[in-house]
Amino acid sequence: MLSKLSFKAGLIALALLFTLSAKAIDGLKLNSSTLVKTHTKEDLKKKFKENHVPSFIIKVKYTVDVYEILYKTQLPDGTPVTASGLYFVPKGVKGNIPVVVYHHGTQVEKHRDAGVLHGEQAISTGYSCSGYAVIMPDYIGLGKGEGLHIYQHYESEAQASIDMIRAVREFNKDQNINLSDELFITGYSQGGHAAMSLHKFIEEKFPTEFKVKASSPMSGAYDMAGVQSEVMFKPYAYQGYLPYLLFSYNRVYKMYDNVNTIFKSPFDTLLMPLYDGTHGMGDANRIMPPIPKDVIQDTVVEQYVKDENFPFRKYLAENSVANWKPNSPVQMCYCEGDQQVNYRNALVAEANMKKLGAKNVRAFRVGKKQGHVTCAMFAAIHTKMYFDSFLKGSKKGRKGPLFKRWMLNIAKKKVTSQD
Repeated sequence: MLSKLSFKAGLIALALLFTLSAKAIDGLKLNSSTLVKTHTKEDLKKKFKENHVPSFIIKVKYTVDVYEILYKTQLPDGTPVTASGLYFVPKGVKGNIPVVVYHHGTQVEKHRDAGVLHGEQAISTGYSCSGYAVIMPDYIGLGKGEGLHIYQHYESEAQASIDMIRAVREFNKDQNINLSDELFITGYSQGGHAAMSLHKFIEEKFPTEFKVKASSPMSGAYDMAGVQSEVMFKPYAYQGYLPYLLFSYNRVYKMYDNVNTIFKSPFDTLLMPLYDGTHGMGDANRIMPPIPKDVIQDTVVEQYVKDENFPFRKYLAENSVANWKPNSPVQMCYCEGDQQVNYRNALVAEANMKKLGAKNVRAFRVGKKQGHVTCAMFAAIHTKMYFDSFLKGSKKGRKGPLFKRWMLNIAKKKVTSQD
């Protein structure tokens, strides 16, 4: 028989073992961090000037270090997986640095260059050089992450972002970087859906661990089973989104033993290889007919239309993020000329949220004629002005200084849509 002392010691050892095991499983997320680029103030001022970006739009206050972060997250079934992302840190900020989580738009190709000053990395750098720390997840399966990406999937988008925030917090402790506890959340296109997913996921599952100050999703397909699903049945220049969704959802939900059987010939053999992470979306768009659903067997399309419980239809609804009640303020930026993501996604989400009692929610029209590509830079500027207003004391969020908005409106009239 054990003595009281040895029994007590055994309990302490067991408790310690459990604590260490729990920490290993649920605690530490950071795998590695690498400084990939330093954008000096001088370089940024020169680059923005060369690209005709006025200083009143992006005021370069700080040098920015860009780190590549590899971290632990998990698949929807709980399987551990490594993901990656970029972390933009302004140098020399006094006090706690405000945080933006920025979600990028649709990518099919796995590869991305780190530290470049164009596209959405330029947006993140612009936010950071003005004083924000920017966390930019690659999601699961993109960048240097393991496996294949799960496209427009609510839970995996949110989980990848949450675990990257946790990994960044670990990194910050080692680097003595002090961030604000409150998060600003944004993203464009798929990133708009991911931003809304993260905000919803936090408020519903992690309200004590994270605090959302405000979110500004931009041009996102929030109403997956409603407004956005309509593009399957009419001429559409971005047909490759449909097979991307089908392949992704089938990996998660196991709708078909062989998902290729739902495609007509020759698409039952041509499409899947284009989503292996080495191709761009254009490769799929070029071989598909103008109406996306025309690659699908007619009997399957008929089942989708007639049966409300048809699996793909059901999972589109599960991954819609247009019908919930946010507690923190939300601004949804959109352009009416958007040919890729129907602007009514934002209007439907706004109406649903207000019906559920949300108070500080608004759909904000960035432009009337701007298409999806052109809308991005203007939406990002309006989003930054919205976030800046909270730092200046606003509780609900403001649209930004009247002069800046006036100048932006002039610029919008001069810019031709790039869609």
